[in-house]
Amino acid sequence: MYDIITFGSATQDIFLKSKSFLVKEEKKVFNQKELYVSLGSKIPVEEIDFLYGGGGANVAFTFKNQGFKVAYCGAVGKDLAGDEIKKRLTKKGISTDFLFFDKEKHTNYSVILATEDERTILVYRGASETLANKNIPWGKLKAKWFYIAPLSGKLAGIWEKILKFAKKNKIKIAMNPGNTQLSLPKNRLKKLLNFADVLILNQEEASLATDLSYNKEKEIFKRLDEWVEGICIMTKGPFGGVVSDGKYLYNYGVLKTKKIVDRTGCGDAFGSGFVTGLIKWSPKIEKKTYLNQIEYAIQFGSLNAVSCLQIRGAQNGLLKKGEDIFKFGKVKIKKEKL
Repeated sequence: MYDIITFGSATQDIFLKSKSFLVKEEKKVFNQKELYVSLGSKIPVEEIDFLYGGGGANVAFTFKNQGFKVAYCGAVGKDLAGDEIKKRLTKKGISTDFLFFDKEKHTNYSVILATEDERTILVYRGASETLANKNIPWGKLKAKWFYIAPLSGKLAGIWEKILKFAKKNKIKIAMNPGNTQLSLPKNRLKKLLNFADVLILNQEEASLATDLSYNKEKEIFKRLDEWVEGICIMTKGPFGGVVSDGKYLYNYGVLKTKKIVDRTGCGDAFGSGFVTGLIKWSPKIEKKTYLNQIEYAIQFGSLNAVSCLQIRGAQNGLLKKGEDIFKFGKVKIKKEKL
C-alpha cells in the first residue's frame, strides 16, 4: 500500500538564460509580459543547465521528501532522458513499478527561456501522452491518495478512468487538471471535478473551467463549490491565492524571500505541499501552531513553493522533512465566510 501515487508527466528540462531575451509588457492583459527573440539571428546564452521536471514527477519528489511511500505512474521514451528519469526516481526511493517506456516517442522535453525575473517554457509532449488504460496494472494501484497532475493532450483520455477507479477503491483524490481537461464540455467537466477531495487551479485554469473572468473570485468559487464537494484552490502566483472549504474563503499572501533563482515548478510545489499539510495536520499541530487544517496546509504549501524558488530546477529546492515550516515567516491569511 502506497501513501500516494502520482500521475502526470516526467520531463527533461533544458534551462537557458540570456540577457539578450527582450521582454515587453502586454498592456491589454493584466500582469502579462511577452518574450521576444530576433528571427534569423544567433542569440548568446550566458547560462545553460540540464534539469528534470514534469508535474507528475515534481509532486512525487515533494511527497517523498516528506517521508511518504510514493509511486509515480507515467510514461517516458526509451532514450537517455527516460533512463535518467528512472534512475533519479529510483535513487530518490520513488517506486517506478508504474513507469512505462515507449519505443516510438521521445521523453517529454521542456526548454526554459529565462530572463532575470521570469521564464517562458517551450514544451514537447512526447511519450507521456502514450500512457493508456492497457498499460496500467489497475489491480496494483493500492494507495491512500492519488495526486493527478495535468494530463495533457491524449493523456487526458485516462483521467476519468483514474477518477472512477479511485472512488471505487476509496482512494482520496487531489487533482490539478490542465487545459485539455478543463476544455471538456461543461456537463462532463462538472461531473469529473466533483471527484476531487482537493482541486488545484491557477487563475487562468479557474477562469477556463468556470467561464468567468479570473478577477471575479467570489463568483468563481461559488461556481466551483457547487461542482466540487472537496477543497478548491485558486493560486495567483506572486500574489498568493484563495482556498475554499465550502464554508470559508481563505485569502493568503506570499512568504517573503530575497532569493528567487527559478520559478519553475512552484505551482506543483504549492499543490503537493498543501496536500502534505492536510495529511500531516493534527489537533496537536493546531495547538502548537495556532493553525487549523486549511491554514496549516496553506503554510506548508507556501513554504514548499518558496523553498522551490531558492534552487534552479523544479525538484531540487523542495522542502525536506522536519524543516521549520515558519523559517520564512508566517503567511498572512484572511478568513471570511462564503
